[in-house]
Amino acid sequence: MTDQKNANPNKNAFRPIDLLADERWNKISIPFITILLTILVASLIMILIGRSPVVAMRSFLQGSGLWPKAVYTPSKGMLTDLFSFLGIFSPMLLASLGVVVAMKGGMFNIGISGQMLASGFLATVFIGYSDLSSTIARPLILLIGISVGGLLGALIGYLKYRFNIHEVVSTIMFNYIISYITGFFINGYYADMITRTSRAVRAAARLQVSDLTFMGQKISFPLGLPIALIAVFLIQFFINRTVSGFEIRMIGSNRICAQYAGVKVGRGLVRAMAISGMLAGLAGVTMYLGYYNTIVPKELSSMGYDSIAVALLGNLSPSGCIFASFLITIFQKGAVYMSSSTGVAKEIASVITGILLLFSATGIYIKHVAQRTRAKRSILPSSNKNNPNGNGGTRI
Repeated sequence: MTDQKNANPNKNAFRPIDLLADERWNKISIPFITILLTILVASLIMILIGRSPVVAMRSFLQGSGLWPKAVYTPSKGMLTDLFSFLGIFSPMLLASLGVVVAMKGGMFNIGISGQMLASGFLATVFIGYSDLSSTIARPLILLIGISVGGLLGALIGYLKYRFNIHEVVSTIMFNYIISYITGFFINGYYADMITRTSRAVRAAARLQVSDLTFMGQKISFPLGLPIALIAVFLIQFFINRTVSGFEIRMIGSNRICAQYAGVKVGRGLVRAMAISGMLAGLAGVTMYLGYYNTIVPKELSSMGYDSIAVALLGNLSPSGCIFASFLITIFQKGAVYMSSSTGVAKEIASVITGILLLFSATGIYIKHVAQRTRAKRSILPSSNKNNPNGNGGTRI
């Protein structure tokens, strides 16, 4: 009995490869490897263009309020930058949740930017320029964001099921349509003659409480932050603890088997895309009427595409999107300060995000290779013991 237990002493030994192969660990280890590879490649790019990677990475943190700057203007400080960072972090988190829900249903919502713009534009026009008080205006803005985004998402899901129009094609087309229609109305009716953007919304309609003083520093508290954090836990509960969420995951895993099991696939597709659109709509109003208070005509926010990287980096987990959104927002928010500090174009942040998206997309492959490698290593010792030739078979 003892000899059998000790036949392969390394069988139960923990190896570094287990961090990538084991389901208990790879949800953390694979994103960590992804981030590490991204930082290494980004550092190499900085070195090739003659800049210090350490200074560049520190500048990203400084621009995000996560590292102190050398000099601050009066009444402003590190907390000012931090709350500004949280203002753009909130819609990023909501947008990434929209991507997660769609992907759980086996669909790729690349129209997050368009759904954000449509929701933000209509909320700006109907509520942002009105004389309503903040207690009425702000809930109505959230309602418009949820409704407009949800309707657009539901329409895309219906087109997918009823006419088999691929969601990537339909969402890209909707992005163009929404961009040009909103641009036409902004330029024709709502443009500011000086900035050529839409007119600024009233303070009472902004999803942000400005001019607060905290620890002697001026801050602006984003109302989208608690909304985004609540949405994380609601989506986590919906996906993992409800029948509808289970049906969406079944459809995403295998649509034919789900239909055979009695799941109404069409209803599930529409529901998944509707929820995805609702989250995108919330992201739109918290960005255009929160962090910003104007809309640039004919310009889609890059956040809709960055949120794809966030969802993949977060392993399609709502809670994982919190950390992933935090990381991606550091690059996007700190890009301006990094550019002024190092002389590198701020577009390098989008390059880094693209690299991160590329490595995030290889996460499944990394896990597959790790599991295959672990399986081979666990088989070879016992095979070699039973086979003195050491080749796992009989010599002919």
